[in-house]
Amino acid sequence: MLEDKNLDLTPISALGEFGLIKRLIENFEIQNSSTESKIGDDCAIINPDGKKVVISTDFLTEGVHFNLGYVPLKHLGYKAVVVNLSDIVAMNATPTQILVSIAVSNRFPVEALDEIYSGIALACKRYKVDLVGGDTTSSNAGLVISITAIGIENEENIVKRNGAKANDLLVVTGDLGGAYLGLQILEREHAVYLANPNMQPEMEGYDYILERQLKPEARTDIKKTLIELGITPTSMIDISDGLASEILHLSDQSKVGFRIYEEKIPMDSLTISTAEEFNLNPVVCALNGGEDYELLMTIAPEDYEKIKNHPDFSIIGHVVDISQGNNLVLRGSNELSQITAQGWDAFLNK
Repeated sequence: MLEDKNLDLTPISALGEFGLIKRLIENFEIQNSSTESKIGDDCAIINPDGKKVVISTDFLTEGVHFNLGYVPLKHLGYKAVVVNLSDIVAMNATPTQILVSIAVSNRFPVEALDEIYSGIALACKRYKVDLVGGDTTSSNAGLVISITAIGIENEENIVKRNGAKANDLLVVTGDLGGAYLGLQILEREHAVYLANPNMQPEMEGYDYILERQLKPEARTDIKKTLIELGITPTSMIDISDGLASEILHLSDQSKVGFRIYEEKIPMDSLTISTAEEFNLNPVVCALNGGEDYELLMTIAPEDYEKIKNHPDFSIIGHVVDISQGNNLVLRGSNELSQITAQGWDAFLNK
């Protein structure tokens, strides 16, 4: 949990709840003019200056969403922020504030929380968001982190899931499947360690996919790129639970179907080779793996020329009538395979 086992660690009881909060937040600085008050009052005050406020919240639970056997605490704090900011970005809004609540058992010293909050602080600085509140409490079941993210945007710029129209193009940012394969490496090496603690983990050469799993990034850059290209998505969602699952969400909300093409799904070469190492189909990993935190969007067909050769985007399919359902066109053929949601579900993936 902490790298140096010889540290003189401080029990949380030595500080108490309010002393702990004061310690954890003392180095956070305000970065947004919409933030009118720091932590200290009963509520945060946010002034959106006439803009719409978008809000999202998420839990990360030990043993369900992360394993402290191989997840560094600083990375955990950073990732906890990023996965929530990604939801704000998926609305085409700008993230501005977060609230952080943590439930922690007495096996965690103060220094462990210092590590988590150092990761949170790094994410706040990286994405220029302010920590404006939250809560701390005790837990009998390990570590639980809940983060609420707040963003602001002009109403006309907000993009929802329900705007996809007939013949729109389906576009994805970045590449997919890497986070899932990074998790497979971590799980494999952790199992080896548990069987023989003297064995050294074999992580060399997997840097990209390990970072995709342990330290993902929210695609806050995409909004600026879309503005520069003169493109406004008709619908958008972030890829947290797997490409297939997110396609079905857009389908359900927009009342349309989708046809995507296997050969168009973007994957890094390391993702492909690692999938083969595990005897997995890399396309299945991209469809169902999750935690890539890329953006999936639909755009009007007339925007094709603007985006077709851009390195940040891949056109993977198009919108069809809802009566045609959601299907994957298999590589090298016209054969269709129905898209089903087999991605992450916290109540099923235990």
